[in-house]
Amino acid sequence: MTKGTRILITGAAGRIGGVLREGLRRDDRILRLVDIADLGTAGDREELVRLDITDLDALEAAMEGVDCVVHLAAIPEEKPWAEIFPLNFTLTYNAFEAARRRGVRRVVFASSIQAVGFHPRSNKLDITARLRPSGYYGVSKAFGEAMANLYADKHGLSIACVRIASFQSKPIDSRMLVTWLSHPDAVHLFDRCIDAGDYHFLAVYGVSNNTRRMVDNSHVAWLGYEPQDDAERFRAEIDAHGSPEDPIGALTHGGSFCDMDFSDAAKKFLDS
Repeated sequence: MTKGTRILITGAAGRIGGVLREGLRRDDRILRLVDIADLGTAGDREELVRLDITDLDALEAAMEGVDCVVHLAAIPEEKPWAEIFPLNFTLTYNAFEAARRRGVRRVVFASSIQAVGFHPRSNKLDITARLRPSGYYGVSKAFGEAMANLYADKHGLSIACVRIASFQSKPIDSRMLVTWLSHPDAVHLFDRCIDAGDYHFLAVYGVSNNTRRMVDNSHVAWLGYEPQDDAERFRAEIDAHGSPEDPIGALTHGGSFCDMDFSDAAKKFLDS
């Protein structure tokens, strides 16, 4: 096998993993795809590793010779605490710790807009937005961002946190006119986080070039993320046939993940 940058992707059999598996393929890269689920047949310049990454030692062994880790593996939706914890927390710790032990240069962590989901959608989010998780899933992503800061500062890893919003082939409701991240733009964003020159830590919003987007990535203009897709071209289709948006979710960046008891106190909280 010819040499190249070796990228390990956890959760490679998942929805985002499948898109990145195809989109990140290049002649100068080797993709080491890791999942507990079946990964099918290895393609050109692919290495398949089927394992449970709650096993830290096994994951560390799988990182031999790896240059960059893309950590996707997680329960990807809101669930009761007993399901989110400890799994999402353990998977994230193991990814960072195994990378540290093996001397991996860079980790790209799939965070989520849900880490800041309780901000009102009327407020444009930039890098100064405080963490306001939408639920236990959002808490697990906020935890991941805290771990990313720790491993960057204490252990010198180069780490990117990608706050993915609505990853879909096309937008399907009015919220996604604001939050949509297209498949090509997602590949482009992860590609830039992998290939960009030296950086210590960054957080970037994973949103396409939507006319109605409410995030500001100007702090990482140097990254070269230049999304091309705009959800607005689907507006007529969504207005005619799209799923109606939850009226509570319509108030927040986190959407329906922010389901809550709308007491007077809660309404005041959203206004803060």
